[in-house]
Amino acid sequence: MQEQRLEYASGNEMAAIAIKQIGYDLMGYYPITPSTQIAENLDIMRANGETDIVMVAAEGEHSAAGICYGAAVAGGRVVNATSANGLLYAIEQFPVQSGTRYPMVMNVVCRTVSGPLSIKGDHSDIMYLLNAGWPILFASTVQQVYDFNIIALKLAEQVRLPVVVAYDGFFTSHQKARCYRFADDNVVKRFIGPKTEPYPFLDLDNPITVGSYMNEPDLMNNRYQLHLAMEQADKALDELFEAYRELSGRDYKKVESTHCEDAERILVLLGSAYDTAIEAVEDMRKKGERVGAATLHVLRPFPEKELAATLSKADHILVGDRQDSYGAGGGNLSLEVRAAMQKAGNSACIKNLVYGLGGKDFSREDAKTLLEWADDPTKPEKAYYGVTSGKSLEEEEKQPLFAPVSGERTSIGATKVEEGEDGKLKVTGGRLNDVTAMPGRIAPGHGACPGCGIPVNLNLLLRGIEDPVVFLFQTGCGMIVTTAYPRTSFKVPYLHNLFQNGAATLSGVAEICYRKQQKGEIPAGDIIFVMVSGDGGLDIGMGSALGTALRGHRLLIFEYDNGGYMNTGYQLSYSTPLGARSSTSHVGKTQYGKTFFHKDMPKIMAATGIPYVATVAESHPTDFIKKAAKAAHYAKTTGTAYIKAISACPLNWNDKPATERRVIEAAVNCCYFPLYEVERGETTISYDPEEGGKKIPVLDWLSMMGRTKHLQKDEYKDVVERLQRETDERFRRLKRLAGQEKEKLE
Repeated sequence: MQEQRLEYASGNEMAAIAIKQIGYDLMGYYPITPSTQIAENLDIMRANGETDIVMVAAEGEHSAAGICYGAAVAGGRVVNATSANGLLYAIEQFPVQSGTRYPMVMNVVCRTVSGPLSIKGDHSDIMYLLNAGWPILFASTVQQVYDFNIIALKLAEQVRLPVVVAYDGFFTSHQKARCYRFADDNVVKRFIGPKTEPYPFLDLDNPITVGSYMNEPDLMNNRYQLHLAMEQADKALDELFEAYRELSGRDYKKVESTHCEDAERILVLLGSAYDTAIEAVEDMRKKGERVGAATLHVLRPFPEKELAATLSKADHILVGDRQDSYGAGGGNLSLEVRAAMQKAGNSACIKNLVYGLGGKDFSREDAKTLLEWADDPTKPEKAYYGVTSGKSLEEEEKQPLFAPVSGERTSIGATKVEEGEDGKLKVTGGRLNDVTAMPGRIAPGHGACPGCGIPVNLNLLLRGIEDPVVFLFQTGCGMIVTTAYPRTSFKVPYLHNLFQNGAATLSGVAEICYRKQQKGEIPAGDIIFVMVSGDGGLDIGMGSALGTALRGHRLLIFEYDNGGYMNTGYQLSYSTPLGARSSTSHVGKTQYGKTFFHKDMPKIMAATGIPYVATVAESHPTDFIKKAAKAAHYAKTTGTAYIKAISACPLNWNDKPATERRVIEAAVNCCYFPLYEVERGETTISYDPEEGGKKIPVLDWLSMMGRTKHLQKDEYKDVVERLQRETDERFRRLKRLAGQEKEKLE
């Protein structure tokens, strides 16, 4: 047994330690709660020089899976981590990886699949992978997360299949426990062994084709070989568990159980709930009750023989599922337990309870209740445990919480939009005093942090829109702090969809509205459809937004740019400034923060040819309101409009809420965030700090925020100079587009 060190760490931390010790070549990833901490911890290690793993921050989970697949094909050792809808977004890539037989490891930190949105832990995501052709190990403790990550890679390379290590989000992923890791990284490397490639992809003297087109019977043979590989994995796991026992002293089996050898009633659970079940079993056995509990450490290949042997003495079995296979008569685990027992010729009574959805707590007393349910003839065979009763539609009192915000209430005449002789819109009015009579369409009751720019920017936007509004919010802070069930902050129709598909969803809403108006099913009139995005939503959702713009749907896309994935703990986004510290771009002896320039989304949107694009800032409120009025006019008459606001996040920018307006103004005055509009293809700069003598160096703005304060040090001088040059060049290009440097060009 090799020397080990005691750690007090969480499952995500132990996964990162295992990944570091293995010495992976690459991690492709995208932040999603609760798996994000794995990448965050690895980035800290990378910044400190503890690992040289290449970390590629994709713009979405689908691309992250593609990055991993490409790296695996090229012969690299590759790891990923994801959860919930991120897993589903990438799911079409997973059968590609197993079908072409390229090994890698992916940690799935199990979480509720939306909608409605929930970030808490259950098993509704991992069950989607049962048919993907990946072996799946399921860790119920923090220690097992570490151990299974090491075993998983050796298994993957032995049978040439990608392998999942799954564990419970927030329970196992975030809760800390005493556990052990090997003191010497080389022990891990020797256990796994060198990587071999039977058909090296980068061998240019012997080129191969990967993922070729197949007809039957070739595809039939491919799937049969995948089946044989899974059978090989089944046999290999017993040997790997034994070899790892000799190395670590920890003995693992495909099925773990307690007191099942003489139990009349057995509770079968997956994940962290198993430890809770053990406590309940011990309590009940002290009272003379013959009960037991079991869990599976391997979901694929399913250990039917081992499970049937473990449960063979029981007369009553209760399978607890932290998910449901709707319409199938039980959760996936219960269905497979039933099949295994039937094949073994066992006639035990098997019941199924769906429990713990959305991370609902599971206590020792709950486990006892499930064990008592198992042999209670009055209890149904399948039920949901922990459901609370509500009112029927007939009983529900449909009383509005506030008076609806109608078109009559918003048509206050504070802004007047007219088309000029040059075809551009002219806006009169729009000063803050003019629009004070505009009723709020967002109630003051929300949970945003003090100083957060999201409500400020939304209210400024709405002051310039004198028509009824329908909102769609992509997932993000703006959505989370305003719609905590069962209340909402919105006095207008509101819809939520995920990061990657907001614009497409709203385009569907808009088209049906216009159709219903044409058919006379709803009143005619102008409605402004507004999609609100931020927190990186136009990274992962850029494809949907561009498609919507190219199709020309009549709606307004509003992006609050707070420069990071703030709602998941401030990971870098493509709009984060160069050099900024984030939880996935740490500062250390080998790293200085984010390594590439921020994305210019307004220019990208303008390239689609939509009629109106603008940038706005709360430091220039009248300009903001007038641009909102223009955007609304184009959105209801012509096509897609786009507005981007720089939006403060005191928590993650690490500055003071009271100073945010000055920070925003500094971003404008250093030209990092220039104010301009592109109307019908023509660019106009709204505010030029150079002309007014207010232009400041970029470093002056960076020095106002804790996330970039380190850039004041001489060792980062070259980073600041690169950002200054890029900022100046972007502003020069903007001025050329606006015709302000025409004479110089001539």
